[in-house]
Amino acid sequence: TLDLTRRRTPCFAKFSEMEKMVNMEAEINEVHTAFTIVVCFIGERCKILQDMNRHLEAILKQKRDLRKMLIKHRCQESLPIEATFHKCIVELLTEAVTFIEKLEAHLQSVRRIPQIPHMMNNMDITLSKTEVLMIELEELTEKILKWEELQKEAYSN
Repeated sequence: TLDLTRRRTPCFAKFSEMEKMVNMEAEINEVHTAFTIVVCFIGERCKILQDMNRHLEAILKQKRDLRKMLIKHRCQESLPIEATFHKCIVELLTEAVTFIEKLEAHLQSVRRIPQIPHMMNNMDITLSKTEVLMIELEELTEKILKWEELQKEAYSN
């Protein structure tokens, strides 16, 4: 019965409620501080990303402009060369043509290098055949000269 008649003292009940409220306020302040820090951090990152975005857009615009310039046919446009340099340009072009011709000749020579052993072998075979033909020609010449002498003797008798 004593337990049933016992009253809670309003002083301590109020104290525990006040303590809970203080703890909740402290928790709210911690969350608010953390939220503020995150917002500041995100704000800085957002500024950095916006700067990077502007930079990339500028690069893409330059890339598009460069691509347009490269696609444009420059062959049909006249070159802006001062008149004092026209003679030099003509000389330069003739030298360029000569250089290209010589380069082509040198490149053909270089391309033939792997074929040189085969060509030398063919030349050796051709030389041997020519020597055989020379020997045959000498023999034939001797026979013709003998035949000519025989014919002269036959006519003189």
